[in-house]
Order: sequence, then C-alpha cells, then structure tokens
Amino acid sequence: MKKQNITITTEFIKLQDLLKFASLVGTGGEAKVLIQEGAVSVNDEICTQRGKKIRPGDEVQIADIVLTVKYAD
Repeated sequence: MKKQNITITTEFIKLQDLLKFASLVGTGGEAKVLIQEGAVSVNDEICTQRGKKIRPGDEVQIADIVLTVKYAD
C-alpha cells in the first residue's frame, strides 16, 4: 500500500479533481470512468460520485494507493 499526502488550500476538492491533482489520471474522462466503475473508495466506502467533496482528513483509495487530504500549514 502506497500512501501519499495531498495538501489543499481550499475547503474541499472534488473527487475527480483530486485524482487529476495527484497525477493518478491524465484527464477528467479517465477519472470519471474509474469512479463510475467503482474503482475508487472514500473513507473505506466505494464512491461513484465524481463530484464528491473531499475534505481534509478524508482518505481516498484507488488500487494500492491511499491519498490522505490535508490543509496547507
């Protein structure tokens, strides 16, 4: 399992934008397909909403990669 911290400066980031920001997908279309296929989980629950608001403290998992979202210090 590979863990990666993602730092945001806003209140939240949409799930599809997080996947692009973390360079896990190249386009929003790729993110949409992965999310709709159920390949992404948020806080250990499968999420099929690409616009889901991801806030600091949330964990997003895709394959063997876990993204932890944090606020900028």
